[in-house]
Amino acid sequence: MGRHRIAHGRESAVGPRPARSRRRATAAATALVIAAGGGAFAALRGGLLPLGGACRDGTVRIAAVASPDIAPALTAVADRARQEHDTTDGRCLDVRVTARPSADVAAELIDNSQKPDFAVWVPDDSLWVDQATATGSARSLTKLRSVATSPVVVGALEAQARTLGWPKKTYTWAELAGVAASRPDLRFGTADPARNASGMLALAMINESIARAGARTHQDTDTQSGAAAKALAQRTRPSDAEVVATLPRGTTSAELKDPAHSQAVILSEQAAYTHNGGSAPPVRLFYPSDGAATLDYPYTMVDDLHLSTDQGRAAARFLTLLGGDEGTQTLADAGFRTPGAVPDTGPVQRAGGRTPQPVAASPAPSPSGPELQKLRLLWQITVQSARITTVVDVSGSMGTVVTGAGGKSRLDITKESLRQALSQFTPQDEIGLWRFSTRLDGDHDYQEVVPTGRLGDTVATGTTRRQRLDTAFRDLQPVPDGSTGLYDTALAVYRNAVGSYRDGKFNAVVILTDGANEDPGSISLGALESKLKSLDDPAHPVPLIAIAVGPNADKAACDRIARSTGGAAYQVNDPSEIQSVLLKAVVAAATNAAAKAP
Repeated sequence: MGRHRIAHGRESAVGPRPARSRRRATAAATALVIAAGGGAFAALRGGLLPLGGACRDGTVRIAAVASPDIAPALTAVADRARQEHDTTDGRCLDVRVTARPSADVAAELIDNSQKPDFAVWVPDDSLWVDQATATGSARSLTKLRSVATSPVVVGALEAQARTLGWPKKTYTWAELAGVAASRPDLRFGTADPARNASGMLALAMINESIARAGARTHQDTDTQSGAAAKALAQRTRPSDAEVVATLPRGTTSAELKDPAHSQAVILSEQAAYTHNGGSAPPVRLFYPSDGAATLDYPYTMVDDLHLSTDQGRAAARFLTLLGGDEGTQTLADAGFRTPGAVPDTGPVQRAGGRTPQPVAASPAPSPSGPELQKLRLLWQITVQSARITTVVDVSGSMGTVVTGAGGKSRLDITKESLRQALSQFTPQDEIGLWRFSTRLDGDHDYQEVVPTGRLGDTVATGTTRRQRLDTAFRDLQPVPDGSTGLYDTALAVYRNAVGSYRDGKFNAVVILTDGANEDPGSISLGALESKLKSLDDPAHPVPLIAIAVGPNADKAACDRIARSTGGAAYQVNDPSEIQSVLLKAVVAAATNAAAKAP
């Protein structure tokens, strides 16, 4: 995801807006004119909205919902306005703020089955507003301006931060992801990108950083992105606050080493500020050197055309208060930054930031709607919801020694690749193993070795399915004089996968073979295609991915088999490439399956 592809990612619900760094320069008192019910809603540069005074004409009340991290600060501003009898056109301002997760509010607005009971929404990031408006079914939403910002950073306990060279050593997002994947002694936590803006922006920046590095080195970036996502997914929580709660609360050696606790987390600077203000061991912050992902807390009007004139003016007045001296100080006291301003040294240091970390870096452009959708899909299929049955050819030809591989056979290298791929799946993923040749099980060319199920499940005393699969992969051996019973196997395993389909997961079959069908008594290729097409259900897609290993594999037949199910076939001449190709294939198949779904 190159930087040039996301430079215009944040657009208003009513049309394009400048990039965040330029929006920050917009004055807090920008004129706003929005039609409202029976009159005009206007907040002009001065004079129109009184600064305070007695409540001549009663009170005007509006409801607001806000991300839980910023809601207390907004409540403090609203309470002060109420106590000081702040007015709009002689009526006292009464703003009631409710804390609600941004993902929940976005889902409610997209559903649009009930009229919202709030006029103002301040999510933690514009991506939620963009997600809601992209559907075309949400309530009318109008982003006005950012009321606060907070960079997304990586926080580590003091000891771990020092081992990483803090504060002098800086890292790119890709390098930090590599640390998370390669350091088992550094337990890494993050908020779930599917429900949290910090997690999603971090995933976007990691993906972009890996893509930039890959463009320079010509490396496989899909595999690296998938591996990074899986590494981050090992300790996910729904929110920043819950991620921070995984850090140890005490300083004893036992608490610091407890595997139940994280030692490093992705979080917002504001969350680190709040955490470090308590008695728990503080975190030290790394600010990635190749882009500052930043939460922007947009002040968003909901159904503004249906507001009364008084409500519209009250909403505009509250925005003015948030941008005034007292409002910005209240936000700063809660650990937020003021949009466009140079960050204060004191709050940054309390949060755990130190130079030469790039604490004042300008915000990077954020992902566009299509890029966000791609990232959500990547997260879902590589981390959260995989159900994959692997089917491995164990015919005699798989024992062929691969030139330059130190005497290893095709099957040896295939097994190594599958074992490496297995390590990237989470305990919630469902993986199984079949093997095939000819007449492996009576008249059947195929045999189920490990039933498809959750890797974290216990399948025997002291043994998980992951361990059973690892052993089963390792123990696969070529069948002497065994031929390739590809067609009957493809039909049997596909029928099994369709019959055991799991909702909410990415379901797929992966067949690895180095030959062509050699069972003269099997179903024909044409009949196999017809049966696979009849089993394929767009509402419950199960793409079949075929990986043709070596020069003698029947790639053309694999193509026809895979296409019948919405899948695809891939040619691999070097078995060591299987792991990389497998992840690419899964991503591509899942994208296609999502497009086919009704």
